[in-house]
Amino acid sequence: MKLQYLLHTKTLRSAYRSVVMATAACLAFTSCSLDEHPRDQIPEEEAYTSSAALFRNTVATLYNYVGGASDGQGLQGTCRGVYDLQTFGSDEAMLPTRGGDWYDGGLWQAMYKHSWSAGHDLPKNAWVYLYTVITLCNRSLEILDSYRQLAGYNYDAWAAEVRSMRAMYYWYLIDLFGDVPLVLSSDVEMNKVTRTPRAEVFRFCVSELEECRNLLSFENSVHEGDYYGRITYPVADFILAKLMINSSVYTGSTDVESYYRKCIEYCTDIEDLGYYLEANVADNFIVYNQHSNENIFVIPMDKNLYSNQMQYLYRSYHYRHAAAYGFTGENGSCATLKALQVFGYDTDNIDIRFYDTFYAGEVYDLNYEKVLDRTGRPLVYYPDKVELDLSGSPYVETAGARMHKYQVDKNAPKDGKLMDNDIVLFRFADVLLMRSEANLRLDNIKDAQEDFDRVRKRSLMDTRQCTLDNLLDERMLELCWEGWRRQDMIRFGKYKSLYNGPDAVDESDGHTALFPIPADVRALNTNLTQNPGY
Repeated sequence: MKLQYLLHTKTLRSAYRSVVMATAACLAFTSCSLDEHPRDQIPEEEAYTSSAALFRNTVATLYNYVGGASDGQGLQGTCRGVYDLQTFGSDEAMLPTRGGDWYDGGLWQAMYKHSWSAGHDLPKNAWVYLYTVITLCNRSLEILDSYRQLAGYNYDAWAAEVRSMRAMYYWYLIDLFGDVPLVLSSDVEMNKVTRTPRAEVFRFCVSELEECRNLLSFENSVHEGDYYGRITYPVADFILAKLMINSSVYTGSTDVESYYRKCIEYCTDIEDLGYYLEANVADNFIVYNQHSNENIFVIPMDKNLYSNQMQYLYRSYHYRHAAAYGFTGENGSCATLKALQVFGYDTDNIDIRFYDTFYAGEVYDLNYEKVLDRTGRPLVYYPDKVELDLSGSPYVETAGARMHKYQVDKNAPKDGKLMDNDIVLFRFADVLLMRSEANLRLDNIKDAQEDFDRVRKRSLMDTRQCTLDNLLDERMLELCWEGWRRQDMIRFGKYKSLYNGPDAVDESDGHTALFPIPADVRALNTNLTQNPGY
């Protein structure tokens, strides 16, 4: 069963698009109060005529926004939003300037240099998107409360699902921006809100998820069925584990041993629900990956049903590489030299996961025929020739190891962006690495080593001592391209730009660990203070 709970009519889709546009305008560019009626294009008597209609138009419709089809939308899959902030601000990946391509006014160089400003597009896009979904959650909770009798015995579970989604989005906000407004009603004048301390929003997220999790279904959210793509009990456990492992960052306290113990509890809870490592890590990213027993939460993809896009492969492929699959590529994103070092590229100790993570060397099509470049010679990627600015370099088009995380869906239309591989957000390998880290920070060395080894042995890699440095490396080796690297580097105290040129940003005060509050938002609300350093 596919996501049958998504909006079924063009009218309803149009109505919610209007809400998103109005909400985004209020949050970012105007001083209006968020009091527009979310059903201003369809009569209320049509939207809430039955329990099923109430669910569809308050709970199910929210899942339309977890993925996206345009810049800045979705938690993953599209460009210039949440994922790009977590990835291209880290030491994992970059978008080098390739002659006349990918300069974009210095936008991507700023991500690599950590020289972004309050006017940078990516933080603004992320802020507007995250608050748009939070506002829709607030509206849904208010509507559910108004129609509680219609919801009947489903009310508590439906409200818990929406509250859990709202908590997840607040987690993303505090991770990126620190102190943020905690808005729990749609009837709020956004030009008057103030920032709530990060630690307080952290406690709110924990409290909401802990209160709601037992009201959620225990069903697997990845397997097709009524709960496919939805927030269920194990998804809430995963988010709670992430909050716990990052607690020292979010609370500003070093007294977080109790949080680490809670992280271990949530991770163990997920394992007890039957999640486990697939025999091959690549199996989690294949076309039709709904049968994975490792994936915990995904963005459902179906070229015939949904508009959600996966643009990352398209953005990374060389033009001729993409053409060999019948697509159009953008010849952009690639691995950094630091990532190559962690993977052991061009050494006798290269990690086997390198070959499932990157395209490097000669490129082949789906029939294992060599792909040719513009001159008719074999197309070759040169991983170690990458630089921030490749203009004038003989490797301007071919430098950098390219993204190879997801299996190619050869039948995917729209240049391969409407693929049938569900986009993986949370998976069990991360659970094991979080539990390993929590145990290591609590000096439970044996338990930490056991989980660490389980992840490495799955990929036939030799045992390595579980230390904090090795754990950070292991998280890149296992989770590269999955949107965790910036968060990991900050938690391990390693967050700084790889750039060391004469105009390098002074990051000694740690200010780049948070993104600036967007200038457009602050221009319309002087109550919002700016993060230090901007």
